[in-house]
Amino acid sequence: MNQTVFNEGLTHRQLLLSNTIRRLWNEHILWTRQFILSTAFNSPDLQFVTERLLQNPDDFARALKPFYGEHKAMQFKRLFTDHLLIASQLVNAAKAGDTVEADKQRRIWYANAENISRFLASINPFWSEREWRDLFFDHLRMTEDEAVFILTDQYAKSIKEYDDIQAEALRMADIMTYGIIRQFRI
Repeated sequence: MNQTVFNEGLTHRQLLLSNTIRRLWNEHILWTRQFILSTAFNSPDLQFVTERLLQNPDDFARALKPFYGEHKAMQFKRLFTDHLLIASQLVNAAKAGDTVEADKQRRIWYANAENISRFLASINPFWSEREWRDLFFDHLRMTEDEAVFILTDQYAKSIKEYDDIQAEALRMADIMTYGIIRQFRI
């Protein structure tokens, strides 16, 4: 898919969908970054940040439900919640210097990304499993790099990495939106 996902103007409904999906992906990476920072610095807001981060899969499910129904929306919610819980275990293992546990969580995280990619491709014929897997694998790699940069006091690099993560998250949002628009002809 080329850089410009939409070649013509959007209808009002398409624009609302695009804004919602972009907001959800942006919140995903924003609250993930905040979780990493709160964990790294033992911030007293960690519980509240974690709760807000874990709201993101539910928000995604609400956005997907009108198109895919309750069952599929809940499947996505479960897979995406697992994505976040595994990431938190990986960050905590990295912070503790437990490389064995970090390696274990990393393998589980990538397997989860494959499951999410397979699931997305199964519910929308305009979503490619390979494309989603490549996007998620890049997302995981960049997010782990961001966490490592924060944990090793390389803050400028972590901010640069976050900028790259944000650009990719917006691309993921556009691909998701475009697939829904094509599948449901909205």
